[in-house]
Amino acid sequence: MIVITTPAGQIGSRLLDILLNEAPTHGEEVRVIIRDPGKLPDAVRARVDVVTGSHGDAAVVDRAFAGADAVFWLVPPAPQATPSLDAAYTGFTRAAAKAFTTHGVGHVVGVSALGRGTPVADRAGLVTASLAMDDLIASTGVAYRALANPTFMDNLLRQVASIRDDGVFTDTVAADRKAPTAATRDIAAAAADLLLDRSWTGAGEVPVLGPEDLAANDMARIMSDVLGRPVRYERQSLDDFRAALAGRGIGDALVEGYLDMMRSKDHGLDDGVPRTPQTASPTTFREWCEEVLKPAVQE
Repeated sequence: MIVITTPAGQIGSRLLDILLNEAPTHGEEVRVIIRDPGKLPDAVRARVDVVTGSHGDAAVVDRAFAGADAVFWLVPPAPQATPSLDAAYTGFTRAAAKAFTTHGVGHVVGVSALGRGTPVADRAGLVTASLAMDDLIASTGVAYRALANPTFMDNLLRQVASIRDDGVFTDTVAADRKAPTAATRDIAAAAADLLLDRSWTGAGEVPVLGPEDLAANDMARIMSDVLGRPVRYERQSLDDFRAALAGRGIGDALVEGYLDMMRSKDHGLDDGVPRTPQTASPTTFREWCEEVLKPAVQE
């Protein structure tokens, strides 16, 4: 039995599709935890065991992890008024960590971030909180693999309107700083591999780095080529970024967490892991633009 959290999310939904295709051949059943089962397609809902509720709720994870062999763990976006980053990550995970032990869950795969061991790891906001969550899970003694991810290519989908209408995308990093990016479908595929082949033991990280390092200016050039229209990068100041987040009603703790993370990315947060055949993932940014961004822009 494999349990999937956030099965309607951008990673969890892709993982669920993979497992529904492959799990039966491995003799695996699939269970999901979801607040609103109506977000799952009828055909999917008919093929999984559904536990309704939040996976931050002790009673919910107690039901969901009974009989579970493996769990895919992803902390959902924190409430806008969360009191602290610790509450958003470690606090949210604490009930699950207890349930892993109570129910003898053997293996857990979590979505986390790059940065461990870098000079800025202790002041990287959301990433620092995510690494602390990894430590909590590992401390239970469960076999644990944290998927250590860079920025998602798919985050650009939040800027489809600006890319389409104005030919502009923004971020806070330097225009010429090269860094890894990964497609969420590759992260889901990495999770599926670990969940289906549970021959691994102990705790550790599995980086998902994409096939190449790109700067924002490189991404603008590739988007321009694929979309057949000029796209340029505009660097947003951290002050403007703070104002934009606050304007969306996001609380102080999260705002500062985002700012610390973005500041740290510009100071090497994602540079600590070399790309090898084991840490690279297959989808290039050009492929992602052709297969995901271009159809979204054309819609």
